[in-house]
Amino acid sequence: MQTQREQLLHISQQLASLGLNRGTSGNVSVRVENSLQPPGFLITPSGMVVDKMTPTDMVWMDFSGNATGSRQPSSEWRLHLDILKNKPEANTVIHTHSMFASTLSTFRHDIPAFHYMIALAGGDSIRCAPYALFGSQLLSDFAIEALEERKACLLANHGMIAVGETLEKGLNITVEVETLCEQYLRALQVGEPYILSKEEMLDVKEKFKTYGAWASKT
Repeated sequence: MQTQREQLLHISQQLASLGLNRGTSGNVSVRVENSLQPPGFLITPSGMVVDKMTPTDMVWMDFSGNATGSRQPSSEWRLHLDILKNKPEANTVIHTHSMFASTLSTFRHDIPAFHYMIALAGGDSIRCAPYALFGSQLLSDFAIEALEERKACLLANHGMIAVGETLEKGLNITVEVETLCEQYLRALQVGEPYILSKEEMLDVKEKFKTYGAWASKT
């Protein structure tokens, strides 16, 4: 069985192989809960390309911002700390500078319900948090507001954030949001797409309550 450090590295490698993060951009964290240390999380290190990372490079942090490890934590550690602290249902935070989400974020608009899969992110839109300097408390505050009752958001002129109950679920949401961003950008090249109503999206959210349930039992 993989350790959490190995799982964190594996997800980081998948993000790179999918082209969702390139070079040293983006970062990932996972909540750590055991009896040997206070509550905290593991986060990817600062300024390292993924193919140079090893499990021992992952940095452990507590919720007071203290770090332990041979590397410096990602410059976005505050973002991860605050989201995990404020969203107890989330156990992982994935931040990417993926092409289509980053492009859409420069318009500083929410993504409306042009496609029913928007509901996968938790609502009838994917919000775009206002711009703030990377690594700042203000960026963290804006992100938490944009993630209220949501599993993903854009960060203006920056990228995207996805949260999940597990690293795999966080990755799935990240991939889906990037796909939606690409679809929305392509649709806008033709014109204004039809936006599903709140009632139509409520039906989708209700349907999603059992989405995948049959497969999980087989």
